[in-house]
Amino acid sequence: MKPRMNFYQAAPETIKALVGVESQITASGLEQSLIELVKTRASQINGCAYCINMHTEDARKHGETEQRLYLLDAWRESPLYSERERAALAWTEALTLIAETHAPDADYEAVRAQFTDGELVNLTTLIGAINAWNRIAIGFRAVHPVKVKVAA
Repeated sequence: MKPRMNFYQAAPETIKALVGVESQITASGLEQSLIELVKTRASQINGCAYCINMHTEDARKHGETEQRLYLLDAWRESPLYSERERAALAWTEALTLIAETHAPDADYEAVRAQFTDGELVNLTTLIGAINAWNRIAIGFRAVHPVKVKVAA
């Protein structure tokens, strides 16, 4: 796959603004582990290899386990995720697939039970931001770094 353009160079102020939203979310008080799970799950749904690679690496740097990352796509079937994480992941799926789901009341009620109003706005903005990044990375064919294993 060949990148279509360097979007950072093409529109640096726009990308800077999106990075600013990310910085605000990171500083908002949401748990870093939750932020990375949400970013990774949305990126899995959207099929964004660049973002999956980035956010699983970031999650590991913040102490996330391999097992939880491997099972994220099947989070509903695993006891490894807290009720708060489950609510956030269901909300992530509902909003990432908004044309299909229309943000069901059950998912909203579950997330409302786990998050304050401010946290819910920040979580929802995070989901919107990662979906924007996925569309940028996929649309412009961003290529994740490739690590070549050196033979012993």
